[in-house]
Amino acid sequence: MAGQQLDSKSEQTKALVLETALRMFRSKGFAKTTMRAIATEAGVSLGSAYYYFASKDELVLELYRESVAEQRAAASKALDGVSGLSDRLKVALRAGVDALTPYHGFGGTFISSALPPQSATNPFGEASSQAREDAVGIFSEVIDGAKVPQFLRAELPELLWLAYMGVVLFWVYDRSENQRRTRTLIDGAAPLIAKLIAFSRLPVVKPLVEEALALKAKVRS
Repeated sequence: MAGQQLDSKSEQTKALVLETALRMFRSKGFAKTTMRAIATEAGVSLGSAYYYFASKDELVLELYRESVAEQRAAASKALDGVSGLSDRLKVALRAGVDALTPYHGFGGTFISSALPPQSATNPFGEASSQAREDAVGIFSEVIDGAKVPQFLRAELPELLWLAYMGVVLFWVYDRSENQRRTRTLIDGAAPLIAKLIAFSRLPVVKPLVEEALALKAKVRS
């Protein structure tokens, strides 16, 4: 019982530090917010803050992972009963933007810190890779309920995630109210992407797509 109480208190403290960091990032900006200031605002010792999160970047990575989980939960629920790749893709993209909305004030920093370049020296490489896999998994759910060319099915979730990251980049710089322009982009891009995927099965197009996939694999190796 005592161990459970300690675990519960530990989780509450971790959540408090995370919530405080988000609030301060939004109000003061990422660069002007220090770990010491977060600890002071949260009412915990600096050592306690560092116990849960080694740096501000690790805090942001955890926030990103939470946003991915929120996106996946919302998308999974909204996808139920939705057919057609265009509509299913639109659901996932909208869920992603909705989940990211609280971080728009420091969107550029949020994305760059949450998804740092993968390298042997990156201390968060494993965690960031897992976050990316979870995000790509959302688009696996998207195509599970849609008709897509079989030769493209294995690569499509990651390709759709890359398209989503393009939308996210647009969202970072979107200053329209409630990022209205980003949502307009999603509504127009989803059916266009679905049409391009449908065209990929055509005999004149398929070899070009296969060549592009081979190039993608070569670049990643």
